[in-house]
Amino acid sequence: MVPMISDIVKPAVTRIITPMAKALLRVGLTPNSVTVVGAIGLIASAFVFYPAGDFIWGTVAVSFFALSDLFDGTMARISQKGSSRWGGFLDSTIDRITDSAVLMGLIFALDNENDNLLPVALIALLTGILVPYIRAKAESLDVECHGGLAERTERLIIVLLAILLHGFGVPFALATGIWLVAALGAVTSIQRILIVRRALRI
Repeated sequence: MVPMISDIVKPAVTRIITPMAKALLRVGLTPNSVTVVGAIGLIASAFVFYPAGDFIWGTVAVSFFALSDLFDGTMARISQKGSSRWGGFLDSTIDRITDSAVLMGLIFALDNENDNLLPVALIALLTGILVPYIRAKAESLDVECHGGLAERTERLIIVLLAILLHGFGVPFALATGIWLVAALGAVTSIQRILIVRRALRI
């Protein structure tokens, strides 16, 4: 299986942010509070900047608050209490909300401009929800369902880069990125369905 970007980059990033995560714990912040604050900031940024057509600063703000997803997991691992099932559930749920918020903010912008890319963005939104749902459902059946062509990190990077380049006026950047994410989401969904089918075949 081809390694995901997150699998390659995550160990190095974790080493870099661990000292900052320790500092956040020392000032009294909890992993869950970082998760919630980051989510609120990201959702607000996507819904305020993108519909207004401010794709550059919107993407900067969204990317900043998206970093909370790196810190909360590291904080949970190094804290005295350690990771909790509630924290894992909260983080996973909020990931779905924030990922959808980025595309929803973009969809509002596309709707304001009567852009023909709107249906493709809706497909990208749908597949973005479907990919983690398939994994969660598979795990409820005791089937491991990791991987696929593009997981959450890869798709989010593509979306944010496409929106940022669109803000700088790069031709076809947004269309290319959104079409790519929609296609990757569809392919990844099919791959995960096939993983479950093989695992459950009697």
